[in-house]
Amino acid sequence: MLGLKLCVARRTGALPLRVPLLVLPACRRCLQLRKRLVSSSEHPWDFFRRYYSSVILKKDDRKNQMCERARLLEVLEARMQQLQADNVTEMKCTEVQLVSRININSLERHTGSKDLAFLPASEFKKSLNPDTEPLRRERTAERQLGRKSYTETIHPKSMLGPTKWLEKLNKEKYNKTKRQLSIVKKVKESSLFSKNKDAHKAKSMEPGRKSSSKNNSAKTSAARRANSSAFGSPQAANADKGSAFSVEAILAEVEELEKHLNSQDPSAKLLKDEGNKYGDTQRNILSYIEACGFNDDVDRAHQCVMFNHRILNRRKQLNIKIYSTLMHLWAKKGSLDQIGKLFKLVEEAGLKPNLDCYMAALECMGRMENCTVHVIKRCIQQLEENGFKLQDLFKTCVFRKDERKMVMKAIRVVNPNFQLLSESEGAICQSPLVTHFYSEIGAFKYPKLDLCVAELKERFDRQLKKEQADTIVIDSVEVVKPITEKMKRMRKRLADFRAKWQKSLLRAFRECKFHLVAKRNYPWRVNLYPYLCVLGDEEYVDIMLQCIANIPPNGEALVIIAKQLGNRVYNKYSIRKKLKDEMVNKIRDIYHAYAELLAEDTELNNFLPREYMKQLEGEMNSGPSLFSEDSSWSHVLIVQLGTHLVNLMVHEIKIPIFTQNQTNEKNLIPALYHMYSFRSNKQIGFIKPHPILTQNLEEAAETTLIFDSSVMPMVCPPIPWTSPRFGAYVLTPTKLMRCMEGALQHQLLLEKCNSCDLHVVLDSLNQLGNCAWKVNKPILDLIISIFNDKGSEKLEIPPPLSEAPDMPKYDSKCDMSSAAKSSLKRKMAWVRKKSAEMHSLRMDALYKLSIANHVRDEIFWFPHNMDFRGRTYPCPPYFNHLGSDVTRAVLLFAEGKPLGEHGLNWLKIHLVNLTGFKKSCSLKERLSFANNFIDDILDSADNPLTGRKWWMNADEPWQVLACCTEIAHALRSPDPTKYISYFPVHQDGSCNGLQHYAALGRDAIGASSVNLMPCEVPQDVYSRVSEQVEEFRKQDAENNVKIAQILEGFISRKVMKQTVMTVVYGVTRFGGRLQIEKKLKEIENFPKEYVWDASHYLVQQVFNSLTEMFTSTREIQGWLSESARLIARSGSSVEWVTPLGLPIVQPYHRTRTALLRNSLQNLKLQISHDTTQRPDTVKQKNAFPPNFIHSLDSTHMMLTAVYCYRAGITFVSVHDCFWTHALTVDIMNKICREQFVALHNQPILQDLSRFLVNKYRYNIPVEKKAKKLKEYKTMLEMLSRTLKTGEFDLEKVKESTYFFS
Repeated sequence: MLGLKLCVARRTGALPLRVPLLVLPACRRCLQLRKRLVSSSEHPWDFFRRYYSSVILKKDDRKNQMCERARLLEVLEARMQQLQADNVTEMKCTEVQLVSRININSLERHTGSKDLAFLPASEFKKSLNPDTEPLRRERTAERQLGRKSYTETIHPKSMLGPTKWLEKLNKEKYNKTKRQLSIVKKVKESSLFSKNKDAHKAKSMEPGRKSSSKNNSAKTSAARRANSSAFGSPQAANADKGSAFSVEAILAEVEELEKHLNSQDPSAKLLKDEGNKYGDTQRNILSYIEACGFNDDVDRAHQCVMFNHRILNRRKQLNIKIYSTLMHLWAKKGSLDQIGKLFKLVEEAGLKPNLDCYMAALECMGRMENCTVHVIKRCIQQLEENGFKLQDLFKTCVFRKDERKMVMKAIRVVNPNFQLLSESEGAICQSPLVTHFYSEIGAFKYPKLDLCVAELKERFDRQLKKEQADTIVIDSVEVVKPITEKMKRMRKRLADFRAKWQKSLLRAFRECKFHLVAKRNYPWRVNLYPYLCVLGDEEYVDIMLQCIANIPPNGEALVIIAKQLGNRVYNKYSIRKKLKDEMVNKIRDIYHAYAELLAEDTELNNFLPREYMKQLEGEMNSGPSLFSEDSSWSHVLIVQLGTHLVNLMVHEIKIPIFTQNQTNEKNLIPALYHMYSFRSNKQIGFIKPHPILTQNLEEAAETTLIFDSSVMPMVCPPIPWTSPRFGAYVLTPTKLMRCMEGALQHQLLLEKCNSCDLHVVLDSLNQLGNCAWKVNKPILDLIISIFNDKGSEKLEIPPPLSEAPDMPKYDSKCDMSSAAKSSLKRKMAWVRKKSAEMHSLRMDALYKLSIANHVRDEIFWFPHNMDFRGRTYPCPPYFNHLGSDVTRAVLLFAEGKPLGEHGLNWLKIHLVNLTGFKKSCSLKERLSFANNFIDDILDSADNPLTGRKWWMNADEPWQVLACCTEIAHALRSPDPTKYISYFPVHQDGSCNGLQHYAALGRDAIGASSVNLMPCEVPQDVYSRVSEQVEEFRKQDAENNVKIAQILEGFISRKVMKQTVMTVVYGVTRFGGRLQIEKKLKEIENFPKEYVWDASHYLVQQVFNSLTEMFTSTREIQGWLSESARLIARSGSSVEWVTPLGLPIVQPYHRTRTALLRNSLQNLKLQISHDTTQRPDTVKQKNAFPPNFIHSLDSTHMMLTAVYCYRAGITFVSVHDCFWTHALTVDIMNKICREQFVALHNQPILQDLSRFLVNKYRYNIPVEKKAKKLKEYKTMLEMLSRTLKTGEFDLEKVKESTYFFS
């Protein structure tokens, strides 16, 4: 049998295709071809064409088959040569930029051809220096033999003459070579470029610097080629010599500046963050391979990898993670041969095997019964030759099922005495803020829970069952109406509908899977089939049916519904993977042991939750790992999968409708409609339920709600965060750092930094999550009663849709003017918008109250994570302490503490703070106010709805009512100092963003305005700004400025507050004008025709006032903004590290559009996190100041949290609002002030400047143009700029009563 010997040279590129030869046993590709041909009935050449593209017309005449085959060989040869040429050309372009002098004539004489681009790589390198001794000997031998150089390419002879296609290909190769030689000559002729390049080359040889020739990407190579053409042209140089001299001058200045920076900080270059390292394409491939592995479809996964590996452009999309994942799949099958082939593919791809690759090989050897010792030794030897150690394999790799056992079995075949070394004590966080905290040794009494070990274990088992079920059904708090015959009939009808829908959806879903799997012609293509197999068919149908009830009557955007469906599938899939990997038993054993740290019936110890959990992991080091490295699905994939399910719903879910005649015949119509609507001048696809379906749901009045288990609070303490990949829920996937959908750069930064740098961050999140809560039942019952009694907008309880305004009717018989019709249309649009808002608010309140009612008799916990700035948030989205006034009012600490000597006074002060009545008064005055109104407080507690209703006029009415009830109980107790209080007391920062700015700049005037200085009464920065603006207005009014005269009497604290508050967080003059405009429109007496002029005038005065009051603040804010703008202009995103070591990167890039094609609708997804796109300069600039301040306030909060935990007190935060028991308010206030002073005693701005310089000083523009070099020089000067600070003494913050109050 004739075949093809398709061989690929690993280092020098593909060799030319020779004439047909007999298939040799050593040819791996031909063995695969022969095996496939034997097992397949298709024509051999059909299979060959499937994997190797060709442009040959198919003929029916069998007499020409031999000609066709010969022509195919020629085409394949030409194609392989073209690929080889492309590869070598790209490599040569990179090398040309690094060679200052090349003897072109000598090159051409040596090769005997101008086709330099297609020399083998080794020969091209030799040709760069043709005067070496070996080459002189070769030329002597050639002259003796009288022949040309052996480097000339020999083409195989064929039966047919060269085709036009081949002639065209040869012509393209000649043109490409000609262009390449032109570039080389330009490099030679360009003296300026040579000088610049020599300087760059000399600089690259400095210690600690990597060679640019080795690490530059293709993109950089392309840019260098552009540079060479720009600078190498003699015409260009002669045309503008002045420009060249200016470039040299700027380069000299840049070098001087760099020398100065090096003398200040000669640290090595920081590695540039890779951002979204894998990209959506690589993530999709990896997710596809993992899904195939989960379905035990290894062949499909292998075909996908092989298809991408064969094509050079696609091979770049494969990373070592994809190859190692496929190796693990073959290891489960015990196929060492396939793993060996994959190692060869890794080498061909220019990648280096990692520990996961060797782990897969050892696992496979452990599963094989007849694996020889020599093979295992060779694998371990290669592992060690690559710089790895066997101990590292068990420390860093993730094990599933029995993988650890199999690897250990293989190792002990070679080394029977091999044992795992016990992990040494980890490094301590090096931040000076917490070095003493972690290094101090003592018997610290960390807080314990009022629960025994047995109860904690039982609670964990309940939580585990909830997460395994993935969904939970709870009762709605909406009033249960008496069940009428109509309700019974409608509920029965809905049950019948759902049964029919389930059958229809199940049939359509299986048909769709059948059509996808039947596409055998392209088995390597990534499609949705594996993702439609990760769950049972019935589970997909249940997800679709549960989604129907959540679609609002006015419809929902298709993208939103698709994301919900896709995320639900992904969450279920993640849980199924953990169950399949046999992680549950190990997690249960470790958590049961961890419970002894928290239970009250065990001895105290000095372990933090993270430390104790890590210790337990080390002790129980057998079996699977506690976390997985599985890739998260990309945003595009989730939407694509969800859209596929929505498509099935729209086509298969139908409801009957009676015809107009009197017969009983029914017609089926779709229950869901796909329609388009305009939102902000954009056409958006909507899914809207049919009015008949909406009516049936309303008339059935079903009283249950279905939620994901992750929506509910946990019934056991959360699993402590021990790494960026493990913590919070037991099984539900949870990210340590929240990010934009699909962004990966944050997770990569966390995994790249040292684990000890995250200790404070993880410990603070664990401390917040370990706070136990319970429900304030009397307040909850009162809220539910008002919720079911048409709600109350004054009390922020949304009314039902029955209270929505009626839709105006249009009478077609009545003649209406065009103005009347326009007015009617506007009113109808307003009614639709109002109805949609009411429905959204009503459902949100329904979810929160229903969840609270479901856990009313429970103790529960909120696991925490953080956003990319470090600000912490509870994971459950609906019911948590970050919610509205209603939600906060129904939450109490589960642990109670006596009020003590000052606790009752703090409750009273907290009550007055919540009312908002005495914001500018001292604490004594607030306490006096509470004592004077004690009768109203008690009346509110006893008769909240029938009494004087004093509490209803407060800023936070429901929290005020809850506090009134707590005070009443304390006053009526036998001894108020011994009264056990569960009520949280708040201490709020005074314009916390400006506090951080004033502390950074040591601004005495600004510090006094935001209560960093001790004073008798609290300073109100909003009132001071209002007074300053009023002074400016009076001066302008005296100068006959008309708008200043009109504004007399209208400038108030209320008008100024929002703008002043948000200036510190980056609001622009445009945004501030809109805020003031809104406030002015709310004033009835203000002339509406002057709103725009007045708002424009006031926003200028507000900014002027803040500049005078906070001089250092505006200077720091300007420096941050300009630095971010210059960094973004240089092509990088802004990164920094918080004082606690948390790495942060701003994920703002230019938006690209991803098109998803679907038979229902083509979706355009806006993706703004793609790091392959240039940074969005405007967003990077505007966001850096507020994000940096947010990272500082989160640092302050985290420091306060861990030190409060050390002090044994309960602590919870809502960003810059700190909560604790009334008994421990004084302790928390002391810790809060101490940590603020300690934080700002650090050289924060100096450290930031040093980090930014080290990070971005190497962003040298590739294009050596005067403008670019000036921008680079300006950036370095801006980043290294020293900011002047004031004389404010930070120690005075410790004495400030109203810093947090």
